[in-house]
Amino acid sequence: MAEQLDQILQRQKGQISGKSVGSQKQEENITQLVGFIVGHEEYAIPILNIQEIIKPIDYTRVPSTPSYILGVFNLRGNVIPLIDLRAKFNLATQNQNSETRYIVMKDGDNIAGFVIDKLTEAIRLKESQIEPAPETLHKDKGMISGIGKRDDSILTILKVDVLLKRNF
Repeated sequence: MAEQLDQILQRQKGQISGKSVGSQKQEENITQLVGFIVGHEEYAIPILNIQEIIKPIDYTRVPSTPSYILGVFNLRGNVIPLIDLRAKFNLATQNQNSETRYIVMKDGDNIAGFVIDKLTEAIRLKESQIEPAPETLHKDKGMISGIGKRDDSILTILKVDVLLKRNF
């Protein structure tokens, strides 16, 4: 009886150690993103570039800035620029509602808040589910890093460093 128990325990140890090695390999191939809606399209950015997501707060207009710059807001003592992604993407602007959120993104020292229409979900995609940006979209100059394929939809993965670039 003790011998059978030892055999069972050995098999379980083998299965557990086999699973943990396999899990580590799978984790290496997973990209974690946060999805959101702007207009009628779903976009995503890497979760590591998000400082926080907040409900809309008051902001102050800044003169002589592009139309997509709404102004600046104070987040715990830090003055952060606020960018309307609808305007940046050349979409018609709309009034903020109960689903509107500000995503505060960071890339190194660059930080900005972006107005989005709706937050969707945390997304985990395997590398095999992400295609490079199509050649026709000026891959090097554009803000699209890739296209994520899911069972029922696709989403555009944005380059945070390009979104945060100050060209004004």
